[in-house]
Amino acid sequence: MIVLALDTAGVDCAAAVYDSGRNTMLGEASDMIGKGHAEHLMGVIDRALEQAGVALSDIDRLAVTIGPGSFTGIRVGVAAARGFALSLNIPAVGITTLEVMAAAQRAKLPGRAVLAAMDAKRDEIYLQSFAADGAPLDEARAVSVAEAQAFASDFDGEITGSATPLLKPDAAGDYANSFPISIVARLGAAANPNTGKPKPLYLRGPDAKPQAGYAIARV
Repeated sequence: MIVLALDTAGVDCAAAVYDSGRNTMLGEASDMIGKGHAEHLMGVIDRALEQAGVALSDIDRLAVTIGPGSFTGIRVGVAAARGFALSLNIPAVGITTLEVMAAAQRAKLPGRAVLAAMDAKRDEIYLQSFAADGAPLDEARAVSVAEAQAFASDFDGEITGSATPLLKPDAAGDYANSFPISIVARLGAAANPNTGKPKPLYLRGPDAKPQAGYAIARV
């Protein structure tokens, strides 16, 4: 099975082509852009396909990061994945950024449970724990820093993600959130394609809200 994986949930705009039958990454392309995923995504996809030596019509499945992460970026990636899936008549699956982070940590330290923790700002942390085999132990959720610290104090395993310094006072090093596109692709190949169309995972409302007080009444 040939999987096209997309990630627009963070600062990167990334695509990868993965052959699950041979467990081989055929092509990868990634730009650290911060914003502007809509303008860059098609070019990144073209580069990944060209490197892989395959056409879009050769793709058997789409995989896309669905959050938590950038509200706008997530919408761009999910819309693209669903559009490609519809036009190619193939399944699309959603992969959460928290499970990608946990899988990346397990690749470094196999056999350990992992707590994925993203600093959501505003005194909140996006949190989810996973068993050593990757199975989720709870639901992805937004909790206060105090609640996350209490949970982490009893957690027997590794902690990964940008909130690590908030949960481990002795943490040192770079804990920036990272969603390796190769891992998105591999998780996408293993995902159940019958769970429905991918949709954004928003654990809280957007920061920007309409100014209802300035709305013009319609007549």
